[in-house]
Amino acid sequence: MRISRKMEHVLHALELGQSGQQGLSDIKFVHNCLPETSTNAIALTTRIGDLILSSPIFINAMTGGAAETESINRELAIVAREKGLAMAVGSQMSAIKNPEVASSYQIVRRENPRGIVVANLGSEADVEQALRAVDMIEASALQIHLNVMQELIMPEGDRSFIGMLKRIEAIVQAVHVPVIIKEVGFGIMRENAQQLASIGVRILDVGGAGGTNFAAIENARRSAPIDWLNDWGCPTSTALLEALSVYPRGQVLASGGITNALQACKALTLGASAIGMAGAFLRVLRLEGTESLMTFIDELHEGLTLIMTALGAPSVPDLWNRPVVITGETAEWCRARGIDIHPYANRGSWSN
Repeated sequence: MRISRKMEHVLHALELGQSGQQGLSDIKFVHNCLPETSTNAIALTTRIGDLILSSPIFINAMTGGAAETESINRELAIVAREKGLAMAVGSQMSAIKNPEVASSYQIVRRENPRGIVVANLGSEADVEQALRAVDMIEASALQIHLNVMQELIMPEGDRSFIGMLKRIEAIVQAVHVPVIIKEVGFGIMRENAQQLASIGVRILDVGGAGGTNFAAIENARRSAPIDWLNDWGCPTSTALLEALSVYPRGQVLASGGITNALQACKALTLGASAIGMAGAFLRVLRLEGTESLMTFIDELHEGLTLIMTALGAPSVPDLWNRPVVITGETAEWCRARGIDIHPYANRGSWSN
């Protein structure tokens, strides 16, 4: 029996791994030798629009829509519940078209009845489908993912993207929960951020390159790969700076190839409110198990606490006032695009 496309994506993601080229090595902290804080004073709570999160680490959308993937969502939901993390499910369009697979998403809410659970659809969705997706899992928010290049490479993918913005605008106006617009690994650029802001979108997840490569995954599924598209997209560091040139801090999530506390803290210090992780979590879960994933998240929280203490930043908003120097290809990109990076290196005060 042939495995589902959903499970194919999971297996290819594990096989291909992550490039690690998310650009955050270009971000350098300015050392603070007089931080005037302690690890006991660090608060990891954060806010994304109207959502209050107990941790800046966010389990980003991965899977669902097939019997084989229900167990993955169950274990991720248990981890989210035990560690107090928000969690997004994978695209629910398959369950809207085939209600028999809805349980692969609903398991998340059953396992985590009081947590922040985020519904997910693509930009082809209409208002009625969006409302059904939210109701299906009693969602706290709705994620609309943008994946044009993935669809174009996908053998059975969409070929027309007319009306995306109008559909998103209608959904933003109709649903009763916050709407997050997320890229799947190619980045959201300044011009698109401006378009999304103009229709009332309040939260972006920049979804930059450097993590799970959906161009490479779809090429692995093609009989005639077009591998020259595998490096399409913008790294997470530059996608984040592009989005922050339009959106205020407090409304932007960073995702795409972030795998450790140092990278996460760099993205937070640039101005992200939370960090979406998917591929790194999936790998630990599938190869080492649920308990190992919980330990990994504990280590992420401990690492964030350590770095925030060293920087003298007891909260995520305090990180936004700590100086960082932007170097390398990220700096070159920003100069070419007219994004002023000098304030990042000279902002804030060491006093608390």
